[in-house]
Amino acid sequence: MLGAAVTTFARRGYRAASMDEIAEQAGVSKPLVYLYLNSKEELFIACIQREAAALDTAVRDSVEPGAGPERQLRSGLRAFFTHTAEHPDGWALLYRQARTQGEPFAREVDRLRAGLVAYVTGLVSAAAGDADCDAAGIAHALVGAAESLADWANAAPGTAPGTAPAPGRGPHETASILMSFAWPGLEALLRRG
Repeated sequence: MLGAAVTTFARRGYRAASMDEIAEQAGVSKPLVYLYLNSKEELFIACIQREAAALDTAVRDSVEPGAGPERQLRSGLRAFFTHTAEHPDGWALLYRQARTQGEPFAREVDRLRAGLVAYVTGLVSAAAGDADCDAAGIAHALVGAAESLADWANAAPGTAPGTAPAPGRGPHETASILMSFAWPGLEALLRRG
């Protein structure tokens, strides 16, 4: 049922999606949908929470404890971009739908983002050791850049404003774009310690 709801909300938008359509897509009756979740709002929040938890888990599970910072960053970015590419409806729900519908939906996405920023801040702080760097600022920049690139990479070529067709922009290539941009500066900061 949540899978059908994610797909419907992602493709039609929160306002345009109907509980009838979601029930039909899930192959259940509308009263059954309301039995588990009392309202369209609760269903949307449940979808956001499910997709946010899956993305967060994918990133955290990919980062090997004890690996060097470059490897941790690369594996985390690859997992982020792989997950968003393999779950385009989930990404659209989080990045395009939930954020634009106001409260309480945006708050749910903000929790995901805050969790990822805190996690990346911890990784940067651990890698920096005694180096003088603003780990939280770096984490915010990395997470924001990853979100923006995921949106670009997952848009159909030529459909998003300013998006030109870009063959070969899969998860690994997208991670490489951000690594090429961010790693030289981050590495220089880490070496100062």
